[in-house]
Amino acid sequence: MAAGSGKYGLRRAVVAAVACVGLLAAGASTAATVDSMRLWAAPDHARLVFDLSQPAEADVFSLASPSRLVIDLADSDLEADVDSLPLDDSAISAVRTGVRDGDDLRVVLELNREVEPRNFSLAPNEEYGHRLVVDLEYPGESAVENPIDPIESMIREQEIAAERAHTKARALGEEPDDVAVADKAEPHPRRDIIIAVDAGHGGEDAGATGPAGTREKDVVLEISQRLAARINAAEGFKAVMIRDGDYYLGLRQRTRLAREQKVDFFVSIHADAFNSPRPKGSSVYALSQRGATSETAQWLADSENRSDLVGGVEGGLSLDDKDQVLRGVLLDLTMTATLNDSLTIGGQVLDQLSQINDLHKSRVEQAGFVVLKSPDIPSLLVETGFISNPAEEKRLGSPSHQDSLARAVFTGVRKHFARHPPPASLLAWQQDHERRPGSDEYRIESGDTLSTIAADQGVPVSRLREANELNGDVIRVGQVLRIPGS
Repeated sequence: MAAGSGKYGLRRAVVAAVACVGLLAAGASTAATVDSMRLWAAPDHARLVFDLSQPAEADVFSLASPSRLVIDLADSDLEADVDSLPLDDSAISAVRTGVRDGDDLRVVLELNREVEPRNFSLAPNEEYGHRLVVDLEYPGESAVENPIDPIESMIREQEIAAERAHTKARALGEEPDDVAVADKAEPHPRRDIIIAVDAGHGGEDAGATGPAGTREKDVVLEISQRLAARINAAEGFKAVMIRDGDYYLGLRQRTRLAREQKVDFFVSIHADAFNSPRPKGSSVYALSQRGATSETAQWLADSENRSDLVGGVEGGLSLDDKDQVLRGVLLDLTMTATLNDSLTIGGQVLDQLSQINDLHKSRVEQAGFVVLKSPDIPSLLVETGFISNPAEEKRLGSPSHQDSLARAVFTGVRKHFARHPPPASLLAWQQDHERRPGSDEYRIESGDTLSTIAADQGVPVSRLREANELNGDVIRVGQVLRIPGS
Protein backbone atom coordinates (compact mmCIF):
# COMPACT_ATOMS: atom_id res chain seq x y z
CA MET A 1 0.00 0.00 0.00
CA ALA A 2 2.80 2.39 0.88
CA ALA A 3 4.56 1.69 -2.37
CA GLY A 4 1.29 2.12 -4.26
CA SER A 5 0.55 5.34 -2.46
CA GLY A 6 4.00 6.58 -3.41
CA LYS A 7 3.40 5.68 -7.06
CA TYR A 8 0.03 7.42 -7.23
CA GLY A 9 1.36 10.33 -5.20
CA LEU A 10 4.17 10.81 -7.68
CA ARG A 11 1.68 10.70 -10.56
CA ARG A 12 -0.46 13.35 -8.88
CA ALA A 13 2.62 15.50 -8.36
CA VAL A 14 3.59 15.22 -12.03
CA VAL A 15 0.04 16.10 -13.13
CA ALA A 16 0.06 19.10 -10.79
CA ALA A 17 3.43 20.23 -12.11
CA VAL A 18 2.26 19.95 -15.73
CA ALA A 19 -0.88 21.90 -14.87
CA CYS A 20 1.24 24.57 -13.21
CA VAL A 21 3.47 24.82 -16.28
CA GLY A 22 0.33 25.04 -18.43
CA LEU A 23 -1.00 27.88 -16.31
CA LEU A 24 2.32 29.68 -16.51
CA ALA A 25 2.39 29.19 -20.26
CA ALA A 26 -1.17 30.45 -20.53
CA GLY A 27 -0.25 33.47 -18.45
CA ALA A 28 2.80 34.13 -20.59
CA SER A 29 0.75 33.84 -23.78
CA THR A 30 -1.37 36.82 -22.78
CA ALA A 31 1.48 39.13 -23.74
CA ALA A 32 1.31 40.25 -27.37
CA THR A 33 4.38 40.54 -29.57
CA VAL A 34 4.87 43.23 -32.20
CA ASP A 35 6.36 41.00 -34.88
CA SER A 36 6.84 43.76 -37.45
CA MET A 37 5.95 47.37 -38.22
CA ARG A 38 5.15 48.68 -41.69
CA LEU A 39 4.87 52.28 -42.89
CA TRP A 40 3.50 53.78 -46.11
CA ALA A 41 3.54 57.48 -46.95
CA ALA A 42 0.80 59.01 -49.14
CA PRO A 43 0.37 62.68 -50.14
CA ASP A 44 -2.45 63.20 -47.63
CA HIS A 45 -1.66 60.65 -44.93
CA ALA A 46 0.76 58.09 -43.57
CA ARG A 47 -0.23 54.63 -42.39
CA LEU A 48 1.69 52.74 -39.68
CA VAL A 49 0.74 49.10 -39.16
CA PHE A 50 1.71 46.96 -36.18
CA ASP A 51 1.63 43.22 -36.91
CA LEU A 52 0.69 41.53 -33.64
CA SER A 53 0.86 37.94 -32.43
CA GLN A 54 -2.53 38.54 -30.78
CA PRO A 55 -4.82 41.50 -30.00
CA ALA A 56 -3.43 44.20 -27.74
CA GLU A 57 -5.16 47.12 -26.06
CA ALA A 58 -3.84 50.39 -27.49
CA ASP A 59 -3.87 53.93 -26.13
CA VAL A 60 -2.95 56.58 -28.73
CA PHE A 61 -2.58 60.25 -27.82
CA SER A 62 -0.73 63.39 -28.92
CA LEU A 63 1.83 65.55 -27.11
CA ALA A 64 2.98 69.05 -28.02
CA SER A 65 6.26 71.02 -27.80
CA PRO A 66 7.69 69.12 -29.58
CA SER A 67 4.91 67.45 -31.56
CA ARG A 68 4.70 63.74 -30.85
CA LEU A 69 2.27 60.86 -31.12
CA VAL A 70 2.41 58.25 -28.36
CA ILE A 71 1.20 54.68 -28.88
CA ASP A 72 0.98 52.55 -25.72
CA LEU A 73 0.38 48.82 -26.16
CA ALA A 74 -0.65 46.94 -23.01
CA ASP A 75 1.26 43.74 -22.15
CA SER A 76 3.28 43.82 -25.35
CA ASP A 77 6.85 43.12 -26.40
CA LEU A 78 8.72 44.52 -29.38
CA GLU A 79 10.41 42.19 -31.86
CA ALA A 80 10.21 44.53 -34.87
CA ASP A 81 13.13 46.55 -36.23
CA VAL A 82 11.90 50.15 -36.05
CA ASP A 83 15.14 51.47 -37.59
CA SER A 84 14.17 49.93 -40.94
CA LEU A 85 10.95 51.96 -41.28
CA PRO A 86 11.00 54.19 -44.41
CA LEU A 87 10.32 57.58 -42.81
CA ASP A 88 11.05 59.65 -45.93
CA ASP A 89 8.08 61.67 -47.26
CA SER A 90 6.06 60.94 -44.12
CA ALA A 91 5.10 63.10 -41.14
CA ILE A 92 7.38 61.01 -38.91
CA SER A 93 10.90 62.28 -38.25
CA ALA A 94 11.97 59.55 -35.81
CA VAL A 95 10.62 56.59 -33.86
CA ARG A 96 11.51 55.84 -30.25
CA THR A 97 10.44 52.81 -28.22
CA GLY A 98 10.62 51.81 -24.58
CA VAL A 99 9.06 49.78 -21.78
CA ARG A 100 6.32 51.37 -19.67
CA ASP A 101 5.01 50.12 -16.32
CA GLY A 102 7.05 46.95 -16.58
CA ASP A 103 4.95 45.09 -19.15
CA ASP A 104 3.68 47.69 -21.61
CA LEU A 105 5.30 48.85 -24.83
CA ARG A 106 5.52 52.56 -25.62
CA VAL A 107 6.19 53.78 -29.17
CA VAL A 108 6.77 57.52 -29.67
CA LEU A 109 6.55 59.09 -33.13
CA GLU A 110 8.34 62.42 -33.48
CA LEU A 111 6.33 64.48 -35.98
CA ASN A 112 7.41 67.12 -38.48
CA ARG A 113 3.93 68.37 -39.43
CA GLU A 114 0.41 68.64 -38.09
CA VAL A 115 -1.53 65.38 -38.12
CA GLU A 116 -4.96 64.11 -37.21
CA PRO A 117 -4.42 60.57 -35.89
CA ARG A 118 -6.91 57.74 -35.86
CA ASN A 119 -6.36 54.12 -34.94
CA PHE A 120 -8.26 50.86 -35.13
CA SER A 121 -7.62 47.13 -34.83
CA LEU A 122 -8.16 44.54 -37.54
CA ALA A 123 -8.85 40.85 -37.10
CA PRO A 124 -6.86 38.28 -39.11
CA ASN A 125 -7.76 37.73 -42.75
CA GLU A 126 -6.38 35.58 -45.54
CA GLU A 127 -3.26 37.74 -45.87
CA TYR A 128 -2.47 39.11 -42.41
CA GLY A 129 -2.84 38.29 -38.73
CA HIS A 130 -3.89 40.67 -35.95
CA ARG A 131 -3.07 44.30 -36.75
CA LEU A 132 -3.16 47.70 -35.13
CA VAL A 133 -3.49 50.44 -37.75
CA VAL A 134 -2.49 54.03 -36.98
CA ASP A 135 -3.35 56.54 -39.71
CA LEU A 136 -1.80 60.01 -39.60
CA GLU A 137 -4.00 62.22 -41.76
CA TYR A 138 -2.76 65.63 -42.89
CA PRO A 139 -5.47 68.29 -42.50
CA GLY A 140 -6.18 70.24 -45.66
CA GLU A 141 -4.07 68.00 -47.87
CA SER A 142 -5.32 66.04 -50.87
CA ALA A 143 -4.26 62.57 -51.96
CA VAL A 144 -4.05 63.97 -55.48
CA GLU A 145 -0.75 65.74 -56.07
CA ASN A 146 -2.07 68.63 -58.20
CA PRO A 147 -5.58 69.57 -57.08
CA ILE A 148 -7.71 71.68 -59.39
CA ASP A 149 -7.73 75.40 -58.70
CA PRO A 150 -10.90 76.29 -56.74
CA ILE A 151 -11.76 79.17 -59.07
CA GLU A 152 -11.41 76.93 -62.11
CA SER A 153 -13.58 74.35 -60.35
CA MET A 154 -16.25 76.95 -59.58
CA ILE A 155 -16.33 78.16 -63.18
CA ARG A 156 -16.63 74.61 -64.41
CA GLU A 157 -19.48 73.85 -62.02
CA GLN A 158 -21.34 76.93 -63.27
CA GLU A 159 -20.81 75.83 -66.88
CA ILE A 160 -22.12 72.35 -66.15
CA ALA A 161 -25.11 73.73 -64.24
CA ALA A 162 -25.95 76.11 -67.10
CA GLU A 163 -25.64 73.36 -69.70
CA ARG A 164 -27.94 71.08 -67.70
CA ALA A 165 -30.49 73.87 -67.15
CA HIS A 166 -30.60 74.69 -70.87
CA THR A 167 -30.92 71.03 -71.81
CA LYS A 168 -33.75 70.51 -69.34
CA ALA A 169 -35.55 73.67 -70.49
CA ARG A 170 -35.30 72.68 -74.16
CA ALA A 171 -36.63 69.21 -73.38
CA LEU A 172 -39.65 70.78 -71.63
CA GLY A 173 -40.10 73.43 -74.30
CA GLU A 174 -39.71 76.18 -71.73
CA GLU A 175 -37.66 79.34 -71.41
CA PRO A 176 -35.18 78.81 -68.56
CA ASP A 177 -35.84 81.42 -65.91
CA ASP A 178 -32.89 80.46 -63.73
CA VAL A 179 -30.13 80.89 -66.31
CA ALA A 180 -28.40 84.23 -66.54
CA VAL A 181 -28.74 85.87 -69.97
CA ALA A 182 -25.49 87.40 -71.18
CA ASP A 183 -25.31 90.26 -73.66
CA LYS A 184 -21.81 89.42 -74.81
CA ALA A 185 -20.26 86.08 -75.65
CA GLU A 186 -18.05 84.67 -72.92
CA PRO A 187 -14.74 83.15 -74.05
CA HIS A 188 -14.94 79.42 -74.61
CA PRO A 189 -13.28 77.69 -71.60
CA ARG A 190 -11.35 75.25 -73.81
CA ARG A 191 -10.68 73.16 -70.72
CA ASP A 192 -8.83 69.87 -70.62
CA ILE A 193 -10.69 66.58 -70.48
CA ILE A 194 -9.67 65.14 -67.12
CA ILE A 195 -8.96 61.42 -66.84
CA ALA A 196 -8.57 59.78 -63.42
CA VAL A 197 -5.99 56.97 -63.54
CA ASP A 198 -6.41 54.60 -60.63
CA ALA A 199 -3.60 52.12 -59.97
CA GLY A 200 -5.27 49.27 -58.12
CA HIS A 201 -4.31 48.06 -54.63
CA GLY A 202 -1.23 49.57 -52.93
CA GLY A 203 0.47 49.61 -49.53
CA GLU A 204 -0.32 46.55 -47.46
CA ASP A 205 -2.84 45.49 -50.10
CA ALA A 206 -0.44 43.96 -52.63
CA GLY A 207 -3.18 42.47 -54.79
CA ALA A 208 -2.31 39.25 -56.59
CA THR A 209 1.20 37.80 -56.73
CA GLY A 210 2.54 35.93 -59.75
CA PRO A 211 4.45 32.63 -59.70
CA ALA A 212 7.76 34.51 -59.97
CA GLY A 213 6.83 36.90 -57.15
CA THR A 214 5.64 39.85 -59.25
CA ARG A 215 3.20 41.93 -57.22
CA GLU A 216 0.10 43.34 -58.85
CA LYS A 217 0.32 46.65 -56.99
CA ASP A 218 3.78 47.32 -58.47
CA VAL A 219 2.96 46.37 -62.07
CA VAL A 220 -0.29 48.35 -62.25
CA LEU A 221 1.38 51.44 -60.78
CA GLU A 222 4.00 51.33 -63.54
CA ILE A 223 1.35 50.91 -66.23
CA SER A 224 -0.74 53.71 -64.69
CA GLN A 225 2.23 56.08 -64.64
CA ARG A 226 2.86 55.38 -68.32
CA LEU A 227 -0.82 55.93 -69.07
CA ALA A 228 -0.85 59.24 -67.17
CA ALA A 229 2.24 60.41 -69.07
CA ARG A 230 0.52 59.69 -72.40
CA ILE A 231 -2.63 61.53 -71.30
CA ASN A 232 -0.67 64.59 -70.18
CA ALA A 233 1.30 64.64 -73.43
CA ALA A 234 -1.91 64.85 -75.49
CA GLU A 235 -3.37 68.29 -76.19
CA GLY A 236 -6.69 68.83 -74.48
CA PHE A 237 -6.24 66.06 -71.89
CA LYS A 238 -5.07 65.99 -68.29
CA ALA A 239 -4.37 63.00 -66.04
CA VAL A 240 -5.07 62.79 -62.33
CA MET A 241 -3.25 59.94 -60.60
CA ILE A 242 -5.44 58.58 -57.82
CA ARG A 243 -2.49 56.65 -56.36
CA ASP A 244 1.02 57.75 -57.36
CA GLY A 245 3.01 55.74 -54.80
CA ASP A 246 2.96 52.57 -52.73
CA TYR A 247 0.22 53.32 -50.20
CA TYR A 248 -3.28 52.14 -49.40
CA LEU A 249 -6.46 53.93 -50.46
CA GLY A 250 -9.96 52.67 -49.70
CA LEU A 251 -12.19 51.91 -52.67
CA ARG A 252 -14.73 54.64 -51.90
CA GLN A 253 -11.92 57.09 -51.22
CA ARG A 254 -10.72 56.55 -54.78
CA THR A 255 -14.08 57.49 -56.27
CA ARG A 256 -14.40 60.43 -53.87
CA LEU A 257 -11.03 61.79 -55.00
CA ALA A 258 -12.09 61.46 -58.62
CA ARG A 259 -15.29 63.36 -57.94
CA GLU A 260 -13.39 66.10 -56.09
CA GLN A 261 -11.21 66.55 -59.18
CA LYS A 262 -14.28 66.88 -61.46
CA VAL A 263 -12.96 64.15 -63.73
CA ASP A 264 -14.65 63.26 -67.00
CA PHE A 265 -13.61 59.61 -66.94
CA PHE A 266 -12.24 57.11 -64.41
CA VAL A 267 -10.12 54.08 -65.32
CA SER A 268 -8.83 51.59 -62.75
CA ILE A 269 -5.84 49.46 -63.79
CA HIS A 270 -5.45 45.90 -62.45
CA ALA A 271 -3.80 42.56 -63.26
CA ASP A 272 -6.06 39.53 -63.12
CA ALA A 273 -5.37 36.33 -61.18
CA PHE A 274 -6.89 32.89 -60.84
CA ASN A 275 -6.12 29.73 -58.89
CA SER A 276 -4.88 28.10 -62.09
CA PRO A 277 -1.96 29.25 -64.30
CA ARG A 278 -3.89 28.56 -67.51
CA PRO A 279 -6.25 31.59 -67.87
CA LYS A 280 -4.81 34.45 -69.90
CA GLY A 281 -5.76 37.63 -71.70
CA SER A 282 -7.01 41.15 -71.04
CA SER A 283 -10.52 42.10 -69.91
CA VAL A 284 -12.51 45.30 -69.57
CA TYR A 285 -15.28 45.75 -67.00
CA ALA A 286 -18.00 48.33 -66.49
CA LEU A 287 -20.38 48.60 -63.56
CA SER A 288 -23.39 46.33 -63.40
CA GLN A 289 -26.45 47.86 -61.71
CA ARG A 290 -28.00 44.45 -61.13
CA GLY A 291 -25.66 41.48 -61.40
CA ALA A 292 -22.53 40.32 -63.11
CA THR A 293 -22.68 39.33 -66.78
CA SER A 294 -20.73 36.17 -66.02
CA GLU A 295 -19.63 34.08 -63.09
CA THR A 296 -16.05 35.20 -63.76
CA ALA A 297 -17.09 38.85 -63.47
CA GLN A 298 -18.86 38.20 -60.18
CA TRP A 299 -15.88 36.29 -58.80
CA LEU A 300 -13.51 39.05 -59.83
CA ALA A 301 -15.69 41.81 -58.36
CA ASP A 302 -15.86 39.97 -55.05
CA SER A 303 -12.08 39.54 -55.12
CA GLU A 304 -11.31 43.18 -55.92
CA ASN A 305 -13.88 44.50 -53.44
CA ARG A 306 -12.11 42.59 -50.66
CA SER A 307 -9.32 45.17 -50.84
CA ASP A 308 -11.08 47.19 -48.16
CA LEU A 309 -10.97 44.14 -45.90
CA VAL A 310 -7.21 43.87 -46.40
CA GLY A 311 -6.49 47.58 -45.94
CA GLY A 312 -9.16 48.02 -43.31
CA VAL A 313 -11.35 50.95 -42.42
CA GLU A 314 -12.45 52.14 -39.01
CA GLY A 315 -15.95 51.00 -38.17
CA GLY A 316 -16.68 49.76 -41.68
CA LEU A 317 -16.72 51.48 -45.05
CA SER A 318 -16.88 55.26 -45.11
CA LEU A 319 -20.17 56.37 -46.62
CA ASP A 320 -19.61 60.11 -46.26
CA ASP A 321 -20.51 60.64 -49.92
CA LYS A 322 -23.74 58.63 -49.76
CA ASP A 323 -26.04 61.68 -49.73
CA GLN A 324 -24.16 63.23 -52.60
CA VAL A 325 -24.37 60.02 -54.60
CA LEU A 326 -28.10 59.71 -53.98
CA ARG A 327 -28.67 63.34 -54.91
CA GLY A 328 -26.81 62.76 -58.13
CA VAL A 329 -28.93 59.74 -58.99
CA LEU A 330 -32.28 61.24 -57.97
CA LEU A 331 -31.84 64.74 -59.37
CA ASP A 332 -29.83 64.19 -62.54
CA LEU A 333 -30.77 60.60 -63.39
CA THR A 334 -27.36 60.25 -64.96
CA MET A 335 -26.65 56.60 -64.18
CA THR A 336 -28.03 55.22 -67.44
CA ALA A 337 -26.16 57.74 -69.57
CA THR A 338 -22.99 57.22 -67.55
CA LEU A 339 -23.20 53.47 -67.90
CA ASN A 340 -23.81 53.74 -71.63
CA ASP A 341 -20.71 55.93 -71.96
CA SER A 342 -18.74 53.43 -69.89
CA LEU A 343 -19.76 50.57 -72.17
CA THR A 344 -19.01 52.60 -75.30
CA ILE A 345 -15.55 53.60 -74.09
CA GLY A 346 -14.97 50.06 -72.88
CA GLY A 347 -15.64 48.73 -76.36
CA GLN A 348 -13.07 51.12 -77.80
CA VAL A 349 -10.47 50.13 -75.19
CA LEU A 350 -11.15 46.42 -75.68
CA ASP A 351 -10.69 46.81 -79.44
CA GLN A 352 -7.29 48.43 -78.90
CA LEU A 353 -6.21 45.81 -76.37
CA SER A 354 -7.09 43.04 -78.83
CA GLN A 355 -4.36 44.36 -81.12
CA ILE A 356 -1.58 43.79 -78.57
CA ASN A 357 -2.82 40.94 -76.37
CA ASP A 358 -5.19 37.99 -76.20
CA LEU A 359 -8.62 38.82 -74.82
CA HIS A 360 -9.95 36.82 -71.91
CA LYS A 361 -13.44 38.07 -72.75
CA SER A 362 -14.40 39.36 -76.20
CA ARG A 363 -16.93 41.88 -74.89
CA VAL A 364 -17.12 44.41 -72.09
CA GLU A 365 -18.15 42.55 -68.95
CA GLN A 366 -20.17 44.05 -66.11
CA ALA A 367 -19.86 43.48 -62.38
CA GLY A 368 -20.50 45.30 -59.10
CA PHE A 369 -17.09 46.87 -58.51
CA VAL A 370 -17.17 49.36 -55.65
CA VAL A 371 -14.50 51.44 -57.36
CA LEU A 372 -16.79 51.98 -60.37
CA LYS A 373 -19.84 53.13 -58.41
CA SER A 374 -19.83 56.82 -59.31
CA PRO A 375 -23.15 57.58 -61.01
CA ASP A 376 -21.88 60.81 -62.53
CA ILE A 377 -18.52 59.54 -63.89
CA PRO A 378 -18.11 57.03 -66.73
CA SER A 379 -15.78 54.37 -65.33
CA LEU A 380 -13.93 51.24 -66.40
CA LEU A 381 -11.80 48.62 -64.74
CA VAL A 382 -9.12 47.18 -67.02
CA GLU A 383 -7.57 43.81 -66.22
CA THR A 384 -4.37 44.08 -68.24
CA GLY A 385 -3.58 40.36 -68.10
CA PHE A 386 -3.33 37.36 -65.79
CA ILE A 387 -0.43 37.78 -63.41
CA SER A 388 -1.07 34.19 -62.33
CA ASN A 389 -0.10 33.02 -65.83
CA PRO A 390 3.73 32.69 -65.98
CA ALA A 391 3.99 33.96 -69.57
CA GLU A 392 1.72 36.95 -68.95
CA GLU A 393 3.44 37.70 -65.65
CA LYS A 394 6.69 38.07 -67.57
CA ARG A 395 5.07 40.31 -70.19
CA LEU A 396 3.41 42.48 -67.55
CA GLY A 397 6.85 43.17 -66.11
CA SER A 398 8.20 44.28 -69.48
CA PRO A 399 8.46 48.09 -69.92
CA SER A 400 7.67 47.82 -73.63
CA HIS A 401 4.52 45.79 -72.99
CA GLN A 402 3.49 48.16 -70.19
CA ASP A 403 3.82 51.04 -72.64
CA SER A 404 1.76 49.17 -75.25
CA LEU A 405 -0.99 48.58 -72.69
CA ALA A 406 -0.98 52.25 -71.70
CA ARG A 407 -1.15 53.30 -75.36
CA ALA A 408 -4.04 50.92 -76.04
CA VAL A 409 -6.09 52.18 -73.10
CA PHE A 410 -5.57 55.84 -73.94
CA THR A 411 -6.20 55.35 -77.67
CA GLY A 412 -9.58 53.81 -76.87
CA VAL A 413 -10.48 56.61 -74.45
CA ARG A 414 -9.28 59.29 -76.84
CA LYS A 415 -11.31 57.93 -79.76
CA HIS A 416 -14.48 58.21 -77.71
CA PHE A 417 -13.87 61.78 -76.58
CA ALA A 418 -12.85 62.81 -80.11
CA ARG A 419 -16.38 61.90 -81.16
CA HIS A 420 -18.17 63.03 -78.00
CA PRO A 421 -16.19 65.83 -76.33
CA PRO A 422 -17.63 67.60 -73.26
CA PRO A 423 -19.16 70.93 -74.39
CA ALA A 424 -16.71 73.15 -72.50
CA SER A 425 -13.60 71.22 -73.56
CA LEU A 426 -10.85 72.23 -75.95
CA LEU A 427 -11.79 69.30 -78.19
CA ALA A 428 -15.35 70.63 -78.45
CA TRP A 429 -14.05 74.09 -79.36
CA GLN A 430 -11.75 72.59 -81.98
CA GLN A 431 -14.67 70.71 -83.49
CA ASP A 432 -16.63 73.94 -83.86
CA HIS A 433 -13.56 75.84 -85.05
CA GLU A 434 -12.82 73.30 -87.77
CA ARG A 435 -16.37 73.61 -89.13
CA ARG A 436 -15.58 76.54 -91.39
CA PRO A 437 -18.51 78.93 -91.75
CA GLY A 438 -20.10 78.70 -95.17
CA SER A 439 -22.81 80.86 -96.57
CA ASP A 440 -25.22 79.70 -93.85
CA GLU A 441 -22.89 79.55 -90.82
CA TYR A 442 -21.19 82.10 -88.59
CA ARG A 443 -18.49 81.41 -86.00
CA ILE A 444 -18.82 83.72 -82.99
CA GLU A 445 -15.89 86.01 -82.21
CA SER A 446 -15.00 88.00 -79.12
CA GLY A 447 -17.33 90.98 -78.63
CA ASP A 448 -20.21 89.54 -80.65
CA THR A 449 -23.75 89.63 -79.31
CA LEU A 450 -26.75 87.80 -80.67
CA SER A 451 -28.42 91.07 -81.63
CA THR A 452 -25.39 92.40 -83.54
CA ILE A 453 -24.99 89.09 -85.39
CA ALA A 454 -28.69 89.16 -86.32
CA ALA A 455 -28.37 92.74 -87.56
CA ASP A 456 -25.23 91.99 -89.59
CA GLN A 457 -26.83 88.90 -91.15
CA GLY A 458 -30.12 90.65 -91.78
CA VAL A 459 -32.31 88.21 -89.85
CA PRO A 460 -34.55 88.74 -86.80
CA VAL A 461 -33.09 87.73 -83.45
CA SER A 462 -36.09 85.45 -82.86
CA ARG A 463 -35.37 83.48 -86.05
CA LEU A 464 -31.68 83.22 -85.15
CA ARG A 465 -32.65 81.79 -81.76
CA GLU A 466 -35.10 79.36 -83.33
CA ALA A 467 -32.65 78.13 -85.98
CA ASN A 468 -30.03 77.38 -83.33
CA GLU A 469 -32.41 76.16 -80.61
CA LEU A 470 -31.35 78.96 -78.26
CA ASN A 471 -33.56 79.71 -75.27
CA GLY A 472 -31.83 82.99 -74.46
CA ASP A 473 -29.05 85.25 -75.64
CA VAL A 474 -26.16 83.30 -74.08
CA ILE A 475 -23.47 82.62 -76.68
CA ARG A 476 -19.76 81.84 -76.51
CA VAL A 477 -16.67 82.55 -78.55
CA GLY A 478 -15.99 79.76 -81.06
CA GLN A 479 -19.63 78.64 -81.19
CA VAL A 480 -20.96 78.17 -84.71
CA LEU A 481 -24.43 79.58 -85.46
CA ARG A 482 -26.58 78.52 -88.37
CA ILE A 483 -27.89 81.56 -90.23
CA PRO A 484 -31.44 80.99 -91.51
CA GLY A 485 -32.37 82.15 -95.01
CA SER A 486 -34.06 85.52 -95.35
